[in-house]
Parts: sequence; C-alpha cells; structure tokens
Amino acid sequence: MQAAPVRATAIPSLTTALRAVESLLMSSGQRTARRNAWTSVLEDRRRARDRVEAQRVLDQNLITHG
Repeated sequence: MQAAPVRATAIPSLTTALRAVESLLMSSGQRTARRNAWTSVLEDRRRARDRVEAQRVLDQNLITHG
C-alpha cells in the first residue's frame, strides 16, 4: 500500500479566513464602512492616550511651579 502524497499548501490564517467570509457576506461599501469605523476607534484611543499624557505633564508642572 502506497502512502498518500503530501500536499504543500499552506493553511490560511484565521484572519485570512475571516476576511474571505466577510467579503462573501458583505458588500464592498459595508466592508469599507467597517474598516473606517475601526480606524476611527483606533484614532480615538490614540487621542485619549495623548490627552492623558498632556494632563499628566500639566499637573506635574503645576506641582513643581505652582
């Protein structure tokens, strides 16, 4: 009995598989809207971190010079 030949095809990552399913289920406009929304969330988080850092610097200056 001969062994079955080994295939060298890569198994897609979970992200790749989810994107493939997303592209089948959603129209192009919906995908774009979702990605834009996620980009906005990430940008909001970045701005929030910047605000916290700016407040920390202002508070520190108030303590040392106030």
